[in-house]
Amino acid sequence: MLDRFSAMLATVPFSATRPGFERLIVRAVDATESPLFEHDLRAMPLNAAGVVEMAREGLHDDSAFEALAYWDLWTYHAERSKWISEPQPLEIFCYGAAYDSGVGQEFGHLHADIGFEHFFTGQLGLLGLRPGSPEPAEDAGEAALLAEMAKPGRRDEYRGKTQQNIRTLMEWTQRIGSHLPVENMHLGSEGEENFEACMDEILAAR
Repeated sequence: MLDRFSAMLATVPFSATRPGFERLIVRAVDATESPLFEHDLRAMPLNAAGVVEMAREGLHDDSAFEALAYWDLWTYHAERSKWISEPQPLEIFCYGAAYDSGVGQEFGHLHADIGFEHFFTGQLGLLGLRPGSPEPAEDAGEAALLAEMAKPGRRDEYRGKTQQNIRTLMEWTQRIGSHLPVENMHLGSEGEENFEACMDEILAAR
């Protein structure tokens, strides 16, 4: 279990300004239980080997491990009308065989929360290939984004930055596949039913 966790952690593309893992949480039984322990590593972030060594004290077949790191993704700041490549949280989970009634059997023993889907799909349907108007804004922030993207060249810039984020994700999944004996890998999203297809569309756009 820890060998696989270590291999997964070793593939993480750390942020240039926030390298290393900044938190480790160890749980037992299921997510309703309080953590066995939680380590705040911000003062001295650890590499994969350091995290796994620290995790050993909580190793059981009903354990789960959560490690927090940061990776750099392009983010649009509407208040500055500017794109910035900056650290975004990236959480890695490892589930023991007996954790939470065997949740790993259904959802995978290794799992990553890669952040908000709009980093990879855009917002409001602005980047899709299918014809039609963008989705209506539901708040002032979305309205400001639509107004900004209506300006010449802005949507192409949006697409280009999102494509770079997608490539960062795809390069990481390729590293995972080459470093671990992966039986199945799935990219999914709570808000986008066809997450992978949406990313493929955006990458195909010119």
